[in-house]
Amino acid sequence: MALLLFSKTVRRVLAALVLAVLLVVGGTAGAIWWTARGDDRSHSDAIVVLGASQFDGRPSSVLEARLEHARTLFRDGVAPRVLTVGGGRPGDRFTEAAAGERYLRSRGVDASRLLAIGEGSDTLQSLKALDRVMRDRGWRSVTLVTDPWHSLRTRTMARDLGLTAGTSPTRSGPSVRTRGTEARYIARETAAYLYYRTVGGSAGSGAPRAV
Repeated sequence: MALLLFSKTVRRVLAALVLAVLLVVGGTAGAIWWTARGDDRSHSDAIVVLGASQFDGRPSSVLEARLEHARTLFRDGVAPRVLTVGGGRPGDRFTEAAAGERYLRSRGVDASRLLAIGEGSDTLQSLKALDRVMRDRGWRSVTLVTDPWHSLRTRTMARDLGLTAGTSPTRSGPSVRTRGTEARYIARETAAYLYYRTVGGSAGSGAPRAV
């Protein structure tokens, strides 16, 4: 009898744990989806373009979509400057930030309104480098430009660093082409966000990067 009661208790505990995990994962995925739908165009100190792959100074289609959206925001007066962030791989001639800054200059954005911060091999490291630059210049508010599904994690990291952060995600590019693509990005970002929240900001830089 005692063994039967113990077995039922174990099953109930396991069921409760499974339910809790499902609720956390489902809630996180829902928050990522909800944040992706937002578009905060409040005035800020800087529009910040999160880095993605570049090919010898030429932005990938993902990065180009982000840069074009940032150019629109700048033209609409959301912020007086655009900051591009992201480091490079060993052997690269250009960082992601430099490729982004170069692209925006070629599209007519005044060089005096651009700043490339070419540090960081992932989202968190890039945002930490951004935070240092922002503090040095007395800037505190940012409009983050990235893919929709990357917005929640990026905004959370920026706010954890003390920045006043809003998001204005892209509405074009490879990350939003099909429902299947969107589902894969949401699944990946759910894992990355939970990793960041579980491990913590000091070690969260190991989380997968949206590119």
